[in-house]
Amino acid sequence: MFTDLPEAELRGYTSSAVEPDDFDDFWAGELARSRAVARAPRLTEVETGLTAIRVFDVVFSGWNGQPIRAWLRVPAHAEGPLPTIVEYVGYGGGRGAAHLNLTYPAAGYAHLHMDTRGQGSGWSRGDTPDDAPAGPQVPGVMTRGILDPASYYYTRLFTDAALAVDAAAALEQVDATRIGVTGISQGGGTALAAGALVPRVRAVVARVPFLCDFPRSTTITDAHPFAEVPAYLATHRDAEEAVFRTLGYIDGVHFAKRGTAPALFTAALMDPIVPPSGVFAAHNVYGGEKDLRLWRFNGHEGGGPDDDVAALGFFARTLAAEVG
Repeated sequence: MFTDLPEAELRGYTSSAVEPDDFDDFWAGELARSRAVARAPRLTEVETGLTAIRVFDVVFSGWNGQPIRAWLRVPAHAEGPLPTIVEYVGYGGGRGAAHLNLTYPAAGYAHLHMDTRGQGSGWSRGDTPDDAPAGPQVPGVMTRGILDPASYYYTRLFTDAALAVDAAAALEQVDATRIGVTGISQGGGTALAAGALVPRVRAVVARVPFLCDFPRSTTITDAHPFAEVPAYLATHRDAEEAVFRTLGYIDGVHFAKRGTAPALFTAALMDPIVPPSGVFAAHNVYGGEKDLRLWRFNGHEGGGPDDDVAALGFFARTLAAEVG
């Protein structure tokens, strides 16, 4: 069934999320501190049995210099630096096995597939710990450190995501002037953040992006992961103001306002996990060229393989030419 507002209302919907006054200063500080202690990424080629694609295990510096894993996949016989897609993973997943997720390298791109700190024991394996103190939390990561943006889990993840773009740009296989970012669900919300935080990003594909419009999204679905927030507040009854202040630094709506690279969004009207109003809230205020593909009779899978094709076409157009 439809899970949210009628389509006509979604087209004009705006979020009530309150943007912190120091949003830009907060993120500038987080990135500056982590970049100050970052080391050059390290690559080790791995044997996968593939003959058309080479795969490298990558370790790069993320939040506070902590090591983050990724896979770099490149066409085996490609010459010269390549246009590159940095991909982020959905909630509960990690970078998975080295021989999977071959669409982008098969299409001629270098593909940096970032692991997700502290996740990756749900539907795909991860290899990166979340090395940070944490107080009481609801199972999952949505409420890990949520009382302060400086300690919040997604501050660390979004910093990792921005520095993944930095790391990609430093690799000899990568054309640093042609980098796009993408992801599905949590990965889509992370792509919105990375696109806003790193000016060199040339294109953003955010598929059914999670982490948008927290004031509404946390109250109109009982599905996880959004439901972790009200579950936390049901026992920490005095923490509502602090929680939503922290979420203000993470909300994809605020990153979307700062986005300037061409962006493709996808949303689904029968999505019980990511309410489509959150996706529209981000899309409707997006600061650059934008498009939205709406799937009226789909759930959280969105357009599935049709969105794969759309993403390939979008990246082919936006990353086609070298800059400068």
